[in-house]
Parts: sequence; structure tokens; C-alpha cells
Amino acid sequence: MKKIFLSVVVTTIAVATISFSCSKNTSTPSSSSSSSSSSSSSTSLPDIYKKISSTIQGSNLQVYVDGNYVVIKSNGLPDHKSPYYKGTQWASTMYQAYNGTGSFSQNPNTIASQNYVFKIPITPSVASSSQQTPMGPMGIAINGVPLFNQYAAGRVALTSEIYSFDQYGGHPAQAGDYHYHVEPLYITLNKGKDALLGFLLDGYPVYGPLENGKTLTSSDLDAYHGHTSATADYPNGIYHYHITADAPYINGTGFYGNPGTVTN
Repeated sequence: MKKIFLSVVVTTIAVATISFSCSKNTSTPSSSSSSSSSSSSSTSLPDIYKKISSTIQGSNLQVYVDGNYVVIKSNGLPDHKSPYYKGTQWASTMYQAYNGTGSFSQNPNTIASQNYVFKIPITPSVASSSQQTPMGPMGIAINGVPLFNQYAAGRVALTSEIYSFDQYGGHPAQAGDYHYHVEPLYITLNKGKDALLGFLLDGYPVYGPLENGKTLTSSDLDAYHGHTSATADYPNGIYHYHITADAPYINGTGFYGNPGTVTN
């Protein structure tokens, strides 16, 4: 498959910021939101992005508009407890042991603060030639934690590595960068299985496995692990990804749209 790479051009303008706390169809999300307010700017922050928030102390999560991009700055700390907080500065409030169901095998890494800067196109557009998702962050969950693709290091299948996922479906890599390859269970437990879970770098939203009362599997979705339909946030319809319990979990053969960038 031919790969393309998108160059990001950033124009500095006044920004609307949230501190701590879109396909062939580019319909505007509905005005309802459940998160922090933002100051006005020459380009308003879409309400859908106001759902991104984190409650972990010191997360300093920021979401604002810069030119044609939504910029999300996050330290990537999960807002839920984890055995991987053991031995960290957050252990007193965020550490929780986990033994799983007999198959859990905790990896030797501990959670560490990161310096992610995601630049995601405000108006997503379908790619003429799909780009492969990167190893590392390919998107961000609404709690500021990165979303990774379906591969372990070396682009091999998630086999033994999947047993190191904690009680909420995530784990840290060697640099302490906590992330999800699969359903972020803390979010779906609190928001619902049909809720908005995040965005990939191409700007298309990611939803949970439930849609219109049906639990989806990969066979219900296209090669990119998504489809076009109405959602609660996009009543006129939009292309969106779904997380499923079966591989490839979040994304299939690559980005449906033209991706922005992420740095750390």
C-alpha cells in the first residue's frame, strides 16, 4: 500500500484553551458537551473536544485551536488507579494492586509523566492513499491517555503482551508512557459502552463497542475499523472508528483520513 506523509503547517492565532480539568462527511458536532469552558478565539474550539478532560492531580491538560488544528497537550497520566503507579509520586492515591484472573503478568515498567503535543485537524478529510498508523501514539483518549495500534514492538501481534494490561486495559512502555491498545475500560465504565472515547490523529472520532444497542465486532466495520453513521455528537452522520473486543481492537489497516502529528 502506498504511504503518504502529511506536512503540518501551523499558523499562530489567538487560542481557546482548556486547562486541566472530522470522512467524506464533515458534519458539525452537536452543541452539547460535558467539560470545561474555554475563552473565545478567532476559531472556536469545537464542543466535541471539550469532552477531553483529566482529573489526575497535576495533569495540566490543555486543549485549544491553532489554525486548522486542535492542539492537545497532555502528560498522559491515566486518571484511574493502576498497579503501574507503584513506586511513583502518585502512588499514595493512584496505586491499586491487580491480580487479574490468573493470567495477568505485570510488566517491569512504571508510569511516568510525558510531554505529548497532539495536532489534530479540526476538519478531517478522507485520505486519497491511507497512511499506516505509527508505533506509539496514533490518537488520544478523552482522559488524555494515548491510543496505540494493535501491535507490540516490531509490529507483531499482541499475544503475551496483552496479559500485562491492567484492570482498565492499559500499561506503560519502557519510558513509562502509559497507553491503551484496547478498550479503555475506566472510560466505558463511567461514560458507557457507546460513548465517545477519543480521536485518532486524522481527526475522526473513536467510539465504544456499542451502537444502537448492538455490540459491534470487527466484521461489522470496514478495513479501517470504522464506518459512517449518525452518533450522539454528530446527528447528521460522520465517519468514525469503533473499539471492539476482537483484533484489531481500535484501528485496522491505517488511517481513514489525513493524519496530523504528535510529539513527545
